[in-house]
Amino acid sequence: MTNKYAATFSVRFMECKPRVLLELTNTTQMAVRSVEILTVFLKDKEAPFGGPSRAHIRFDRIQLVQPNEKAVVSHRTWVNGNPTTPSEDQLGRLEVVAGEIKPYVLNISWEDNEGKTQFQRIPVGH
Repeated sequence: MTNKYAATFSVRFMECKPRVLLELTNTTQMAVRSVEILTVFLKDKEAPFGGPSRAHIRFDRIQLVQPNEKAVVSHRTWVNGNPTTPSEDQLGRLEVVAGEIKPYVLNISWEDNEGKTQFQRIPVGH
């Protein structure tokens, strides 16, 4: 895996009640395929020192994102091994808050035009 394409993606969180949605933008002039965001395990709010994670967010794969195109990434929050309802969704915990530490990372991988796997890490959260 290489990362010769710095900052291929930018992210934006969109408020769409009752959920927050994640929008990825391909900021390059090339199409990318098989875009995946690794599962994000959230820190346990109720455990005093973080404890084992009971909540995580899984993202669906995107087959193709054209140059300068935006794509909304489907996701699902899971708590204790069960999917949550839209009102219990926790993607909002990944939104960046100015002046706050970014405790999570979106690990994004994709295939470039040559079929090589690329990756990018984007710090997020509060």
